[in-house]
Amino acid sequence: MKKNIFIAFEGIDGSGKSTQVKLLTDNLKKVGHKVYVTFEPTDSPIGSVIRNIFNHRIEADHRTIAGLFVADRLDHLLNKTNGIFKKLEEGYTVITDRYNFSSYAYQGAHVPLDWVIEANSLSADLLRPDINIFIDISPDISMERLHNGRSSMELYETIENLRNVKNKYMEAIEKLKFKENIFITDGNRSPDLIAADIWKEISVIGVSTNAH
Repeated sequence: MKKNIFIAFEGIDGSGKSTQVKLLTDNLKKVGHKVYVTFEPTDSPIGSVIRNIFNHRIEADHRTIAGLFVADRLDHLLNKTNGIFKKLEEGYTVITDRYNFSSYAYQGAHVPLDWVIEANSLSADLLRPDINIFIDISPDISMERLHNGRSSMELYETIENLRNVKNKYMEAIEKLKFKENIFITDGNRSPDLIAADIWKEISVIGVSTNAH
């Protein structure tokens, strides 16, 4: 049984990732895991630049954004203070809200997908998640949730873009299905049903899910 693993949550905006990250974190803690939750873009200086672009405070070309994500992700992995490698070495199970597949989908909707995959190949080769959990919802439901929960929309949050992003997710998943462990769950259901599906899948990959 593996003591600690690396889990990445993926999905278009409004897919319910934050809810599922919390539910899985609670479930893992109940059975004795130390859990470290993180996210991308990070809260590092590079991540802050990305967030300022998303919030329309800074203007940047899509190729620049793709490059910033490459740098942010490498720092996310390798940072000596709170990087993913550091946390795994300390015995934490690490859950990240977004990782490589988010770049493939979101940047791949604006620049060639193969370029994005290649640009992120260093981080992918350094560390692939034990499981990528893709929460699959329709872009229409996504937009409905975003409009209900936000006072303003970010750069990528348009129905046309979310449809493109969803298509790129599916394209990247198909392209990399032999390299990555990818679990797709239907995000149009209740959070409890989705969480139960995810928990079952976590136990399948050899993680101790019994209390001790």
